[in-house]
Amino acid sequence: MLQYVTLLSLILAFLLLLSVIFVLQRVAKTRPDGGPVGSGGSTLQGYSYALILLAVIAGVGIAYVLARDSPWSGHIMEWLNIVVRLMHITFGIAWIGASFYFVFLENALNRTDNVREELAGNLWAVHGGGFYYLEKYKSAPPVIPKSLHWFKYEAYFTWLSGFSLLFVVYYFNASSMLIDPRVLDISPLAGVGIGVGSFVAAWLIYDGLCRTEFVRSSWFKVVGFIIATGFAFFYAEVFSARAAYIHFGAMLGTLMVGNVFFTIIPAQKAMVKAATEGTPLDPQLGKNALARSLHNNYFTLPVLFVMVSNHFPSTFGHAYPWAILAAITLGTAGVKHWLNLREKHQTDTAIWVLPAAVALLLGVVFVTAPPAQSGGTAGGASACSQQVSMSQVNMIVQKRCIQCHSAHPTDDVFKSPPNGVVYDSPEDIIRLKDKIMQRVVVTKTMPQNNKTQITQEERDLIGCWIEQGAKNQ
Repeated sequence: MLQYVTLLSLILAFLLLLSVIFVLQRVAKTRPDGGPVGSGGSTLQGYSYALILLAVIAGVGIAYVLARDSPWSGHIMEWLNIVVRLMHITFGIAWIGASFYFVFLENALNRTDNVREELAGNLWAVHGGGFYYLEKYKSAPPVIPKSLHWFKYEAYFTWLSGFSLLFVVYYFNASSMLIDPRVLDISPLAGVGIGVGSFVAAWLIYDGLCRTEFVRSSWFKVVGFIIATGFAFFYAEVFSARAAYIHFGAMLGTLMVGNVFFTIIPAQKAMVKAATEGTPLDPQLGKNALARSLHNNYFTLPVLFVMVSNHFPSTFGHAYPWAILAAITLGTAGVKHWLNLREKHQTDTAIWVLPAAVALLLGVVFVTAPPAQSGGTAGGASACSQQVSMSQVNMIVQKRCIQCHSAHPTDDVFKSPPNGVVYDSPEDIIRLKDKIMQRVVVTKTMPQNNKTQITQEERDLIGCWIEQGAKNQ
């Protein structure tokens, strides 16, 4: 009964959203510049885009409810993954690209050479076969132009699509992808609640600190990193390692979009309103918005790493995944700091930043390397006391891996082989022995959350067989 009520509610919401979108689009076409709404940079066109994304989310929910427990479940979920992931990447590129560009612009402004009194700086640039000249005002131009572009929907759509992707990949399949009983045996609903609740908690802590005088202290960065490491540790103690990494990235992404929604855009609206009405403007609003924008700039590389981390089990498969995540976060933020200094021509004052960041990242590579042991497996297992045959390995693979990695999977989640990897024949196993070594023996990240209950003895046998030459006797 609940499933039918949910489905009906989603369908009604979807139809209502489509109707509102249709009306907004029709009205926006009759007005210039997309139909401005007030002085906050919002337009009817922009609202329609936001509603389109909400309609897509409602469509995702409808597809999930219809496909659940049906033969089409795996196929629909895979295509939802593709569509939502593509949307997330596209919006993310637009948002991060804008962030990188405007921080570069701020860092590279000419602030002294023939700069007019009302300007904070200017910049000449060449790109795409044309010359560009940009100016930044200290406060506001004498007249606010009607066609003023606002950079905000990139951030909002990136977060909404990312949150939807979190549901598609991890929350809709929480028992398989989110919860690892070896880490913490909790219900899927509890896991989802903890994940979403942690984003709210992270924002309240971060925003609370930013609203104090402590934000101007150099210790703010140190405390911020310690808190971020605490969240990484918390996620690693609650979720599967792979899900822990994704939640850490989603947490940083939530802080970034929160900065845009609660601080940067309100400050810009106040600036436009003051300039339009000719009233004094509090300069602290602009300073606060710029500070939050710089925070977002430093979050970008750690978030980008998390986005691709699920493809690299050497990171989340380590015995202390939270420590590896914290080290990579610090290292990538250090690289971004050096790039910012370079744009301001200040690398001479902190020449150590880039070498230190690179050394830290190389240290992660060294720490995550498997210990090579003569006569034993690379993962540190006991010495191979017997010759392991292909038939023994094939028996383990058919028992523990073939449920997903087959031309015709029988798993309840994966209805097609993940990444096209199949182990249907001994030749398939031999051809992919390096991948098996990395995922099954060294990092122990496969089977996913050890869903098929592979034993350490079986992992050791596979490792011995590979070290003995992976022969098909």
